[in-house]
Amino acid sequence: MELIELKTNIRTTVGNGPARRLREAGQIPAVLYGPKTESVLLSVNKNDFDLALKQGRSGQIILNLVVQNNDETYTRPAMIKELQVHPVSRNYLHIDFYEIDMDRKITVGIPIVTVGSSVGVERGGVLQIIRRELEVQCLPFEVPESIEIDVTDMDMGDSIHLEDISLDGDVEFMGESNLTVVTVLSPKLEEEPEEEEELEEEDAEKEEGETPEAGSEE
Repeated sequence: MELIELKTNIRTTVGNGPARRLREAGQIPAVLYGPKTESVLLSVNKNDFDLALKQGRSGQIILNLVVQNNDETYTRPAMIKELQVHPVSRNYLHIDFYEIDMDRKITVGIPIVTVGSSVGVERGGVLQIIRRELEVQCLPFEVPESIEIDVTDMDMGDSIHLEDISLDGDVEFMGESNLTVVTVLSPKLEEEPEEEEELEEEDAEKEEGETPEAGSEE
């Protein structure tokens, strides 16, 4: 996975008022931090950020942040830790960038993609994806775009667990090996047989209620 360059600028003002003015000017308030990095207040051009997001999911892309501070410029590899979006307007409110070490593994959520036509589905079953995303641990340059699961041979009642999925390179799953990821469910049973069973149970209860009590014949 290649680094996506994103230009940023140091900002010195904080608070709701300055942040609102930044957004009105087409900038997004942001912060960069990490285990070995002191927090740095930044601003990012909205259009530049939109272009970066088009190249991958926000939780997966690896950014090469170009930080401009007056006459000084430096770069930092980072990922998007949190992206705050307004619930109504969907405008960006704030970005948290997390600095990473390119030589150390990171934990990332990768989306699941199923391929093939399941035998069980063709027979009337329902393919159910239990986990839409799986966490993996790998080096930043080895982050996969997606995890493909071939469901062609899955019949009704079959399941695929974490331990059944293989990954390329030095990438490993996080989580229990018996975690169910995909399954094929049988179609729902018709309701008529169930109703018939209920009627039979009610008739049986009535017959038991009509049985004479002990000693009633004397």
